[in-house]
Amino acid sequence: MTGTRKAVAALFLLPALVLLGALVVYPIGYSLVRSFYDQSGDGFAGFDNYRALFTDDGVRAALKNNIVWVVFAPAVSTALGLIFAVLTERVRWGTAFKLVVFMPMAISMLAAGIIFRLVYDQDPDKGVANAVWVGVHDTFAQSSAFPKAHPGRQSPLEAAGGGAFVTKEPVRAGEPVMLPLVGVAPDVMPDDAKRAAAPEAEPGKVTGTTWQDFTRGKGVGTLGGVDASELGYPGMRIEAVKDGEVVASAKAAADGTFTLPAAADGALLRLPADNFKEPYNGLEWLGPSLVTPAIIGAYVWMWAGFAMVLIAAGLAGVPRELLEAARVDGAGEWQVFRKITVPLLAPVLAVVTVTLMINVLKVFDLVFIIAPGSSQDDANVLALELYRKGFAVDQPGIASAIAVFLLLLVIPVMWFNIRRLRREVRR
Repeated sequence: MTGTRKAVAALFLLPALVLLGALVVYPIGYSLVRSFYDQSGDGFAGFDNYRALFTDDGVRAALKNNIVWVVFAPAVSTALGLIFAVLTERVRWGTAFKLVVFMPMAISMLAAGIIFRLVYDQDPDKGVANAVWVGVHDTFAQSSAFPKAHPGRQSPLEAAGGGAFVTKEPVRAGEPVMLPLVGVAPDVMPDDAKRAAAPEAEPGKVTGTTWQDFTRGKGVGTLGGVDASELGYPGMRIEAVKDGEVVASAKAAADGTFTLPAAADGALLRLPADNFKEPYNGLEWLGPSLVTPAIIGAYVWMWAGFAMVLIAAGLAGVPRELLEAARVDGAGEWQVFRKITVPLLAPVLAVVTVTLMINVLKVFDLVFIIAPGSSQDDANVLALELYRKGFAVDQPGIASAIAVFLLLLVIPVMWFNIRRLRREVRR
């Protein structure tokens, strides 16, 4: 009877064993054998392909990035999962919040990659990350409204270096000064800009107007003169400079007019470069320096929910009497969390962290989709380098060696996880 049962069990296991052999064992064995052959597959290369893993620049960069991934991505995801699980335990809407946090797990890596490629777009009008970043920046350091403004034809202004402009001749008190500029489209002028007004002479003071001298062509508008349809440059800063020192300064009103004290008499008027600096355009999230942290951020967005659900399940099994006893003894919430909750959750936290470590060692989709071509080398990871070596540059021997190397990296982590799970079962 025992033999019959074993035969029936083997019969039921046979389809799974066949699939396991065809989809797991055979590819691993073939990759191992292929890693010892050259690119043609005919000549035995020995350990040359494995030697190339530590001499090839692409593989070395990928290995360095994989270390960054393994250190930070699981740790941040697990920490956020722990925080979410603990903080939402007592609130009425905790279940709804957990559902929202877990929802990214239902999205494929391809879709998540496309989403975050848009989130990290350099243009603040498209990319959410830069839209928020630029909004915060401009709250504390307002960008110039006139980044393209410059002197036009027959202008009394000339370049002063560093993006500033200065009058060609000194100004005199009681003689109005005209500072016409061009280059700002009428539809992007500041909202508070008003119709430009011609300056009025004031005894002992230097007065003037700075405005958008918009002339469409011959006979339309007066070059160097204020026309009815032209707007002033509100907020434009004007400095009076003598012997390289600023002796007076003023800001233009909404109609472009400004007034300087008598100290400006005989000085050159300068429009500082700050008036014309390009607007802040945010961070280059997908540039060489930030592309890996940016992609890790996308990964954390997806997997923090996974960590939260597992930790919340472990938290549900924590004896409440221990927590209440600690509170009765005078422990604060932070002490309860640090000295009771976290130690009791240590097995769950270890399983979650190790599982995510295995996952990040194989990360491919997000890096391939999010990183633009110009930064893909800087964001490279081993799984992506395997794909590039095997399909892009036709080096299957090195690609197979990378696959075996990845397997060797994953095995110790898997062994640790399985051993811990078995220990938990025995308890």
